[in-house]
Amino acid sequence: MFADIKKKINRAKLKDKDFDFLFDEKEWGDEAIVLDTETTGLNPKKDEILSIGAVKIKDNKILISETFEVFVKPSKKISEKSIKIHQIRECDLQNAIAPKEAIFKLLKFIKSRPIVGYYIKFDIAILNRYIKSFIGADLPNELIEISSMYFKRKKKHSPYEFIDLKFDTIMEELDIPKLGQHDALNDSIMTGMIYLKLKNIPEYKGAFS
Repeated sequence: MFADIKKKINRAKLKDKDFDFLFDEKEWGDEAIVLDTETTGLNPKKDEILSIGAVKIKDNKILISETFEVFVKPSKKISEKSIKIHQIRECDLQNAIAPKEAIFKLLKFIKSRPIVGYYIKFDIAILNRYIKSFIGADLPNELIEISSMYFKRKKKHSPYEFIDLKFDTIMEELDIPKLGQHDALNDSIMTGMIYLKLKNIPEYKGAFS
């Protein structure tokens, strides 16, 4: 009930009614969007988005034909320290687009589908800083965290075991192939593979949403 009230308040803040579809109550079945961002740092209150990658999941399949990838123009030059984090250089941003255009494209791709991610609350926090400034409201979509799914799976086997939640560790434990370099789109696809594997393990099926 509290979640419904919160959603109504958020919807009332919407300044651009063209994005009312984000609050659509449509049932998406097993459709979801897996999302990842590359940013200039790890502070969602001040750092900037440099790229966004996303892919659609439907019928327990990652739809490689339905992906989303944009590079976003930062407001200032990227520092060397920042480049070490995300591996995105100034030359990689030659075809980058303005934040507003990137966000609007992303929202139309996501719609009101659930969003899957690895430590997704960080991505949503930094995205919401942009989204709220452009449309007035925060992103209302349901969030699904794969590190929590993995934690529950491991904890069920051994409640006393230390559980390493690093992305590469989860990939290795689940025997999921790496797709070359870490970037927003590749990380989204790999996150999608983790999600589907965890979601469809028979003994845990339905326990992670």
